[in-house]
Amino acid sequence: MLTTPRPDDRVASAFRFATELVAWVATPWALAATSVPLAVLSVAVLIGLPTVFSTPGDKRSVIVAVPGFVTIALVVLHVLVAVAAAWAAWHAIAAALVTVLAVVTVVLELPRWRWLLRR
Repeated sequence: MLTTPRPDDRVASAFRFATELVAWVATPWALAATSVPLAVLSVAVLIGLPTVFSTPGDKRSVIVAVPGFVTIALVVLHVLVAVAAAWAAWHAIAAALVTVLAVVTVVLELPRWRWLLRR
């Protein structure tokens, strides 16, 4: 079986990380008025899931190996949560900028996602 090398995704990684940061900040911000423990739990889940579950070949160290579609689902989760939380917690201009960031992230992620689907 031929293995295709992981695509060079340095730019996509930067956008993906920026989107993750927004999710990590906006989600507890949006949830804090409802429940501080839920806000803290949301950050733990958003950071913990991709740390524990990853696709071999996508990261240097894999704690729990999962198929590529699971890694894609985790990225999609971050993108959706970042956008939803930004609209719930922040001014419309900031939320619109987060939405643009999310769209750019998804477009830049497509080559990596194609690669992950073959894993």
